[in-house]
This record gives sequence, C-alpha cells and structure tokens, in this order.
Amino acid sequence: MKKNILIVFLSVGLFLSAPLIDPLNLIARAEQSTQKPVPRIAKYWEKVKEGVVHCLLCPRSCVLSEGQRGICTVRINKGEKLYTLGYGDPVTINIDPIEKKPFFHVAPGEPVFSLAVAGCNMRCLFCQNWQISQSKPDETQNYYLSPEEVVDLAIKNNCKFIAYTYTEPTVFYEYMLDIAKIARQKGIKNTMHTCGYINPEPLRELLKYMDAVNVDLKGFTEEFYAKIGMMAQLQPVLDTLKIIKQEGVWLEITNLVIPGFNDDPVKIKEMCVWIKSNLGDDVPLHFSRFMPSFRLQNLPPTPMEKLQEAYQIARDAGLKYVYIGNVPGNPAENTYCPHCGKIVVKRIGYRILENNIKNGKCKFCGYKISGRWSPE
Repeated sequence: MKKNILIVFLSVGLFLSAPLIDPLNLIARAEQSTQKPVPRIAKYWEKVKEGVVHCLLCPRSCVLSEGQRGICTVRINKGEKLYTLGYGDPVTINIDPIEKKPFFHVAPGEPVFSLAVAGCNMRCLFCQNWQISQSKPDETQNYYLSPEEVVDLAIKNNCKFIAYTYTEPTVFYEYMLDIAKIARQKGIKNTMHTCGYINPEPLRELLKYMDAVNVDLKGFTEEFYAKIGMMAQLQPVLDTLKIIKQEGVWLEITNLVIPGFNDDPVKIKEMCVWIKSNLGDDVPLHFSRFMPSFRLQNLPPTPMEKLQEAYQIARDAGLKYVYIGNVPGNPAENTYCPHCGKIVVKRIGYRILENNIKNGKCKFCGYKISGRWSPE
C-alpha cells in the first residue's frame, strides 16, 4: 500500500507526562495498514523438544508450546519456531524533544523520531503507557513502516536521533536492530528507553548500534521487582546497566519514586552508592515524580519532600548529576557544573532556556561535563 506520511512536531509542553498514544493525533496524514505485517522468525531462541521452543531474549526465559506466547505477548511458537509479531508495525510515532526520553546529557533540545510497538516483558502496576505496553501488537491499530521507511522519515523530518521508547523496545528487538543498523549507516543516532530486562548476548549485539540508553531502575530490592513486575528480578537489570557502561554507550538512569513502594531512604542510598561504585559518579540519575496511573490510581502523587530527599541522598552519595523530573520549574531540572556550581544547562520541562556548554565543557570554568553534547 502506498503511504503518504507527514510527521508533525507538536508544540512542546512543560510536563513530563506519558506520550499521547493515538497516532492520529501525531501524524498529519497517514493511511492505516489494512494488512498486518507477516510474522518473522525471531532471534535468540532454541528448540528444546518436539513442539516446544525456549526464548533466550530476556530473563523471562519463556518455554512455549505450540501457539503459546511469551509474557511479552509479542513472541509466539508457530510450528516449532519462535516468531516475532512486533516487526514493522509501530502502534505510535511521534517527534519528541530528547529531554522527554529523558536524556539530559545528550544534544540538548534536539528533536527525536520516536516509535513503539505494542507489548512489554514487564507488567508494572504503575505503567504510564499501559494502553499500549499491556496490549498485543496484533490487536492494536498500527502503521506499517519498514526499517528503511522509519529512517527515511527521520531524515525527512530533520531528526538526527531515533528513539525506541514508550513501551519496552526489547520486545520488538529484531525491528529495532534492523532500524538501528540502517540508521547508523545513514548517520542517524540511536537511543532507547528500556526497563533493562534483556539477556547479555542480545544486549551486546544491540549496543553496537546504540548511542545512548536510559534505563528504568525501578527500585532496589528483589521484592519490589517481584511485586510490581509480575515476578521480575532486579539482578538482570543491574547486569544490563554494567554491560551498557562496559560497552561505552552513554547511559542515564530513571527512578520513578512511588509513595510507599520504593521511597525508603535507606534503599535509595544503597541504590546511589551502587551506581557510583559500579557505573561511576557521572551517570545522570533522574528521580521522576509518580502520578496515579493504571493499577495504582489509589496512590497520591509523590510528595515533593520525598523527591527532594532522594535528590539530596544521591548528591550526598557523590553522584554529580541528579535530577527531579515531572516537576516543571524545579531547580533540579537544571544541569550544574560540579566544579563551579553554575548552571550549564537551564531547563523548564522540555524547554532549554540556556546552554552554557562549549565543546563539552562548562563555559565558565572549563570543567568537562560528561555527556554526548553534539548531535553530530
């Protein structure tokens, strides 16, 4: 089918909220696919016995009989082969400011071509995008875009970055990987926002083509992950963080502070000490304000004093770049030079008000500010 797609850059708001999920609000002209893409054989799996396959993509390690899907709902056993249903059928497309991902140390103010396929390998009770992350890709209203078309659209819309985001990019791994390879060839940078629940081998293959990754470190106990993530585990996420750092890909971390769930100051301190010891003191850490959503609509928004407490704990632990998100106008949205203390990037919400970084350094004192500041 011939498609005529024009992406519209929406006016940038002030609030770090979940993205709009209705593609018709994001695309000026587009034709919905009348034919769903054909499922493709997945990567990273093995046949274990007659009629049964074993998925090796993520720590869920799903063992699937004929017709069964993994927890992600995207990978399925058909005829003793593992197929992905998440190739070429994004449920949403948008152009966002890079700060929305959030990346605060990557090319401030740059527009990012963002896309997602329905599905997720976690089942978080507080998911902000549950309408698409908790859906199956063959049951949502999608667009068909080949990897080549995604990259071409990014170029046509003057985007130097592509972001795999909104849901969990791991579940559309093959699609993301093919887009990323083409993007790299054409000089477009690749970023993703992920829960980090992926096995080391596929992660290392993917990181060859990634320029920046933001990982949701949702909490710092195994009990928390088991409770909120459908028996997920913390350790694989910590392993992911260390591998990203080892591979030299720019890393930022987001921690959504949920009242009564993961806001224990003792555990927040343990998390911050672990980050400094294992990843370095210059990895940006974003404490994001929880807003009632999905299955936790009974909870209040995160109290400001809890966010300030977390911020101070992280700073006291020796982390250089700590932020508070979802609170437009808070001074902790800004980037401060660790040496002279002056604001090097001033923000309000998604907007960049000042950029005082020159050649990767504070223009006031010359201190090197960690990051990937150039879009080129």
